[in-house]
Formats: sequence, structure tokens, C-alpha cells
Amino acid sequence: MGAVRKVATYLGLGGVDEYDEDYDYEGAEDEEWMPASERAAKRWQATVEPTRIVMVQPLKYNDAPTIGQHFREGQTVIMDVTGMPMAEATRMVDFAAGLAYGCEGRIERIAEKVFLLAPIDVEISTI
Repeated sequence: MGAVRKVATYLGLGGVDEYDEDYDYEGAEDEEWMPASERAAKRWQATVEPTRIVMVQPLKYNDAPTIGQHFREGQTVIMDVTGMPMAEATRMVDFAAGLAYGCEGRIERIAEKVFLLAPIDVEISTI
């Protein structure tokens, strides 16, 4: 019993509370201690949706709006123009380059006639 409670009890200002059982911390001993920042990061990590990468193989230049729609939604797009005639493939790559520039993203060639369009928040690294 603490000193303040003893004085309060002596003066008749409050009774002594006695508990029959100990408080159970519900497995607190079993869990490993971690800083609050790590617990918060762990808790919020589950609500983040995974990054989506979309593979598009356009066959004609009229398929360009599909690429634009995915890219503007913040998705990384892999564009494979191997099935297009050279003139339309060049036009499609020009469209994709303008799209990436206009949305502050990046376009990278990853293979012959295969390009990666990455939004501004995606980091591209080569090893």
C-alpha cells in the first residue's frame, strides 16, 4: 500500500481496496517487446495494397488509351510492341514517352521492342 493511501485511510477519506486475484496481462509476457514505431508500421502495413504491374501487348495504335488508363491510375506498365508493324510501334513508343513525361514518370527500354513505364513513385534500379 502506498504512503498516500495509508494517510488517506488513517484520515478516514477512503477505504483500502483489496483484490482477490492478480491482474492477468493476457499473454503480455509471451510477446516480444518492440518500439511503438515498429508496432504502428506493422499495423498499417496490412492496409496498403500491393503494387500492380500491368503487361500490355498492343496490336494496333488504337490500343494506346488502355496503356494511358493504367499508367494514369498509378500502375507500372510493361508495353510489348513486338506484334506491331514498325511504323505503329514507333508511334506507340512516342505516345508512351509523352505519357510518361506528362505524368512525371519514366520510360525505360528493357528489351528490344519492350518498354517499362513507371509512375513517379516507382524507383527503377539496374544491377
